[in-house]
Amino acid sequence: MRNLAEKWAVVPDWNTAVIGRPDLAIRSLQGLHQSYVSGDLAAWSDVSGIALQPVGAFGVASGDAYAVRVARDRLLVVSASPSAVAPGWHEGGFAVTTVSAGLQIFEVEGAWSEIVARATPLDPGATSASAAMAFAGIDAVVYRHGEMLRVHVDRGLATYFWTWAAAVIGNIVGAASKSQMETLESTG
Repeated sequence: MRNLAEKWAVVPDWNTAVIGRPDLAIRSLQGLHQSYVSGDLAAWSDVSGIALQPVGAFGVASGDAYAVRVARDRLLVVSASPSAVAPGWHEGGFAVTTVSAGLQIFEVEGAWSEIVARATPLDPGATSASAAMAFAGIDAVVYRHGEMLRVHVDRGLATYFWTWAAAVIGNIVGAASKSQMETLESTG
């Protein structure tokens, strides 16, 4: 009988896996809490104590708890500790859905503009209202946290994104090496 597991990429150990080169590293972030908030976002902000200042695509988030806009009336809330607002529908006109187990977070450190250039036609220098976008051929939520780029993808597509990122970094390194070789040959 055929072993169908051979056709799928092996899931990395997300706690230790790193793709990198000297000026770029991609790793999975563990331990952050993620929730979708839908409906009356101002009412949620009043109850949660988290400021309603969501970032959009390539916007800069900061702190241990922040909101990222993914639609007109929906936020992805990311925090270091569990939300004080219980999941479910609230009388204030909003709903909270825990999605920590459904989304994998990747953090890109260093020269992340090269990754962005291959992942999306959007300009990383121009922010937009929503951080939800097609990125590397899949739906993702993409923004900056400090100097890092953060990418949230469906957990079922995390291995695909990882494989894609490894191939892209390999292509970037290969192209740089080839360019250096050509430069050496033309000057030598």
